[in-house]
Amino acid sequence: MKVTSVLPLTALRQRLPARLTGLSLALLKATALELAILAGHLILYPSGVLPERRHPRALPSARLPTADGPPVLLLHGFIDNRSVFVLLRRALEQHGRQHVESLNYSPLTCDIQAAATLLARRVEDVCARTGRQRIDIVGHSLGGLIARYYVQRLGGDARVRTLVTLGTPHAGTRVAPLADAHPIVRQMRPGSSVVEELKRPAPGCGTRIVSFWSDLDQLMVPLETACVDHPDLDVQNVRVTGIGHLALPVHPAVAAGVRRVLDTGQAEGGRPATSTGGMTVA
Repeated sequence: MKVTSVLPLTALRQRLPARLTGLSLALLKATALELAILAGHLILYPSGVLPERRHPRALPSARLPTADGPPVLLLHGFIDNRSVFVLLRRALEQHGRQHVESLNYSPLTCDIQAAATLLARRVEDVCARTGRQRIDIVGHSLGGLIARYYVQRLGGDARVRTLVTLGTPHAGTRVAPLADAHPIVRQMRPGSSVVEELKRPAPGCGTRIVSFWSDLDQLMVPLETACVDHPDLDVQNVRVTGIGHLALPVHPAVAAGVRRVLDTGQAEGGRPATSTGGMTVA
């Protein structure tokens, strides 16, 4: 590369397109953070391949005197595993959640309905081992869609008090058309049989759904696909600013928002979070 001239920084900024000084700069920062998170996750990935050991009741590790809520089950996204929730799980346990588990489903899973059936069995197992009637679920990306299918279509609302989704393509995403070779990716497309089934009436559904979506999530095309829009559901959509898809299950501002939802049943309304990533109710 040959440098033909050098401009003062102020002059260079004046020549930058306006879009680079606004949204594009935020996108660049978010992308850099995504790459850093991806690198860290690749290191942790092998640790999450094997399913975790199940205990009759999780050992208490809370540092704060918070009343223990329902058990929490964490459900990862496409071609991922439970290692994506290392930081979120630690945050929940340190703030009073004494029973937090993760469910690994196979990366070869080709059907959302089948994955939801597996989830149903695990939920029953958690309830039987803990003596609780209902649990909370946090699902990232595809994991949120699997959990929603279980809640809406398989009667899971009887067992799930609150479902929190993080960057989940509720209305289907158009990103990476070449990925359609995988059957479960085709089920995450707009107009798929699964997406259409989730649009059907769900009267009396007893699960509260809180969807965290990011304005810089490059895997959600269009962005609003990560919001839940259904007349029969008790829904809250929470906008997260300044971070991308991979950051949603690891960012401290999101973890704080998830804790509030699980502790109070709803996100903090209308006030921006004090952490790096802003959070507002959409």
